[in-house]
Amino acid sequence: MREIVMDTETTGLDPSEGHRIVEIGAVELYNHAPTGQVFHRYINPGRPMPPEAQEIHGLTDAFLRDKPPFAAIAEEFLAFIDSADRLVIHNAAFDTKFLNFELSALGHPPIAEARIVDTLALARRRFPGAPASLDALCRRFGIDNSARTKHGALLDSEILAEVYLELIGGRQPVFALESARDEAAGPAAADATWRPGPRPREIPPRLTPAEEEAHRKLIAALGEKALWSGSG
Repeated sequence: MREIVMDTETTGLDPSEGHRIVEIGAVELYNHAPTGQVFHRYINPGRPMPPEAQEIHGLTDAFLRDKPPFAAIAEEFLAFIDSADRLVIHNAAFDTKFLNFELSALGHPPIAEARIVDTLALARRRFPGAPASLDALCRRFGIDNSARTKHGALLDSEILAEVYLELIGGRQPVFALESARDEAAGPAAADATWRPGPRPREIPPRLTPAEEEAHRKLIAALGEKALWSGSG
């Protein structure tokens, strides 16, 4: 299973007010393990960075001036996330609002909500009433975020990947029972009392007609007293 843990940084809170993405960071997980593959781009927003945004992100207009616009990196970004089963984002509504705004302007379809795992929602369900910011979850799980003096998309994605693995069951994901998607469906789906049950649908046979015919001929050749005789 391929997952992309990602984050964006923006000039403000709402694209409808002219604010734009200035940075995208994403890291790849395969079967819940980091692969080392990352996507990281700074983006020229085409507008001045408000002073408060410069302070939060540590980015300046001068730094972003020679960076490409979103349109120039859109295809590369979409190629990186295209085959991912899940997109893991903290407070996903915020990031997808900006991403879908930019994608729509270029004629691309929006990111499907079914692909998204929101770690903020997971944390609130797992720890009701507790702080669920990325920094708070780092403190809860003992994850070192001392390098996070500014909001940077790639660093935040790397930290979020660690938080996500803890939220779905720690460093032994084989025991997590794919709980990220289960928890997205509700707390009961990730109940620790889970037990294996019958498959909801039978697995279709994978034998080809030629293999079935060869099997029948083999059984016939063994004779009527063979153990497999009559078993098909």
